Amino acid sequence: MSGFPAEISRHVWETKYRYTDDDAHEQTIVETWRRVARALAAIEGENAPAWAERFFSILKDFKFLPGGRIHAGAGTTRNVTLFNCFVMGPIDDSIPGIFRALQEAALTMQQGGGIGVDFSTLRPRGTFAKGAGTIASGAVSFMHIWDAMCGTILSTGARRGAMMATLRCDHPDIEEFVAAKQHTGQLRRFNLSVLVSDAFMAAVRSDDKWPLVFPARAFGRGGETIERNWPGEAGPVPCRVIRQVSARRLWEQILRATYDFSEPGVLFIDRINRLNNLWYREQITATNPCGEIPLPAYGACDLGSLNLTRFVRSPFTDEAQIDFEDLNHATQTAVRFLDNVIDISRFPLPQQMESAEGSRRIGLGVTGLADTMVMLGLQYGGERSLNFACNIMRRICHTAYRASVSLAAEKSAFRYFDRDRYLDGAFIRGLPNDIRDGIAQTGIRNSHLLAIAPTGTISLLAGNISSGLEPIFAASHIRNVLNQDGKPRPFTLTDYALALWRRLPGRLAGTPSAFVTAGELPISAHVKMQAALQPFVDNSISKTINVPQDTPFDEFRKTYDLAYDLGLKGCTTFRSNPSVGAVLTAQDGGDDALHCCAAEREAD
Repeated sequence: MSGFPAEISRHVWETKYRYTDDDAHEQTIVETWRRVARALAAIEGENAPAWAERFFSILKDFKFLPGGRIHAGAGTTRNVTLFNCFVMGPIDDSIPGIFRALQEAALTMQQGGGIGVDFSTLRPRGTFAKGAGTIASGAVSFMHIWDAMCGTILSTGARRGAMMATLRCDHPDIEEFVAAKQHTGQLRRFNLSVLVSDAFMAAVRSDDKWPLVFPARAFGRGGETIERNWPGEAGPVPCRVIRQVSARRLWEQILRATYDFSEPGVLFIDRINRLNNLWYREQITATNPCGEIPLPAYGACDLGSLNLTRFVRSPFTDEAQIDFEDLNHATQTAVRFLDNVIDISRFPLPQQMESAEGSRRIGLGVTGLADTMVMLGLQYGGERSLNFACNIMRRICHTAYRASVSLAAEKSAFRYFDRDRYLDGAFIRGLPNDIRDGIAQTGIRNSHLLAIAPTGTISLLAGNISSGLEPIFAASHIRNVLNQDGKPRPFTLTDYALALWRRLPGRLAGTPSAFVTAGELPISAHVKMQAALQPFVDNSISKTINVPQDTPFDEFRKTYDLAYDLGLKGCTTFRSNPSVGAVLTAQDGGDDALHCCAAEREAD
């Protein structure tokens, strides 16, 4: 296929992924696919030509959509990384340490990587720094420096910098963090997420007091202390209790801010760590900018998505079905593709190379799920659609794990692999016996394999398919996408499945029977769909729950209780209102809420 399924597809390719320089000038996207396939196959020795063809076979026709940095950088001479995002190392609580961390972040973003940063290691506002005789300005104050750096490094062009900032729910600056983006123009390059612990949720539900604390080493002697695991520390450390607050009131502050301003999100951090396959060597406190990859210090995102719409046979008929043989083949090939990314990519920092090569973490996901359901006659959020989503993610998960076990037999297990402790991981214990037996015998190539990203930009590249596991935004809508000069350009888009349906004889108008938009769904349908896939995703899922503007707050807050109770690793919502902007405008159905992580907000 040398053409594009929509005008937006060509625009995205030309502004973000087309390679042109003095020696190369790609004329078609087929040339881009060939470049990427050859680059990823180059490490396969004498089998490189065969693997280049296999990689090309899943890239063509937008069947497999690698992360944007792979599209843009693989096989080029550009000094860029092929990883979409990184989580940075812990920030040392000192001026030299803070600016050392800022420099590492700048170098990472300069090479094209978005970043996640945990600011919990910085002492709270008002703390006396006895060494310098000054008063600390607090964690949030230093976030503004990162925000300015991001805007300077990526201030022009079709890309915008993406960052995630996290803060513990027991940090004394948590209330300031929750309100940090409620002023116009403040920290606009950050997504914010609160690290919510199981203990905090228990305190909320029992209406207990909640201690806000910080490591006692930052203070003089005296005062009440309690033991806490703290980022940057090898184990539990004594922490000074700065003050006590009502857990329920703090939780309401978080949810009220999200209700009115769509930030912060929440990360259920204890669950993330409990289900981490590398639980025996990592303590995770941050994610990539959109939340689908919880990562340790200097961890990296190696992302790609299977476009489920391309595996539907006989769409919109009684015989509509998924070609599972083709899907299995694509999954196996995509695992090897993403594993090879680790070996050919540049890394902004040596610590990032060490982390990526040590764990060989990848994040294979899906996109176009909602469009696929329409093509199969399944209405998003219904019981049949939830069963379908669960079953297809289970199949992809198990196929990916079997492929990684086979790769380990051929190329060796990842370096951080510890057989007995890895097999004792909570997620790994739930895998089929044949996979566990294979891991025990030969190891596994990749510590983690699955993640569902927002795929905002690459879904546009594939013809405006529905993003990730998100429901369809609207039958048609206007979306602002950046030009190469950094200015927004509006596109009128029609949903991919609807456009395909309307090309059938006699169907120039109307919608398929299963067609439903995000604004027409109950909030619970969003949460239940995420919950249907989560048991088969070892990293995490990026999902934005679109909340109608007239939703009462008491109903809205139940969303987070449901997300926690159904086992999600995080929850992000968006309720359109005058306080927040939008890059999408619905023309025909749907709601005018921001769709997941828009092209301007993700590290594409």
